[in-house]
Amino acid sequence: MSAATARPVNAEETGRRVEEVLDRLASSTDPAAAPAAEELVRSLMDFYGAGLARVLRLLSASGEPLGTLLGDRLVASLLVLHDLHPEDRDTRIARALDDLPEHALEVAGFDEDGGVLRLRSRAGGGCGCGSDVRSAVEEALACFAPEVKSVEVQAAPAEPALLQIGARPTAAKAR
Repeated sequence: MSAATARPVNAEETGRRVEEVLDRLASSTDPAAAPAAEELVRSLMDFYGAGLARVLRLLSASGEPLGTLLGDRLVASLLVLHDLHPEDRDTRIARALDDLPEHALEVAGFDEDGGVLRLRSRAGGGCGCGSDVRSAVEEALACFAPEVKSVEVQAAPAEPALLQIGARPTAAKAR
């Protein structure tokens, strides 16, 4: 299939499809089917992982910027899957949030044990509390930072009210 005719691929959907096929094979009457399929998946993962590692080495050696590749959701998810992504988790999370500028979110913290990312909407960025915000963030993070298992979005703290200072009212003129 050429690059021009390739259909868009979603890493999460592909992973679910692979799991479903492996589950079907595991429940088949042929006891050798599931182990053979798992070996096939491992072999393909090794093959593509080695290819991706070489691409990164070649690009790094040529001095070409990796930013375009690292910002692509499909490429980023492949690099993360094969533990080849050169950016750390926090940088990848920031990259995912940069893809969602309309939500104006900032990281409030990350619980490594539970995989919970706490976000806060920036002042003036709306409440950030809708489920559409959470699902957009989770979708972006699935590609860039799959170690994030869940997302909590907090509203920005209320800004203090502006105190308007005007000219002192003129007192009635002394009589």
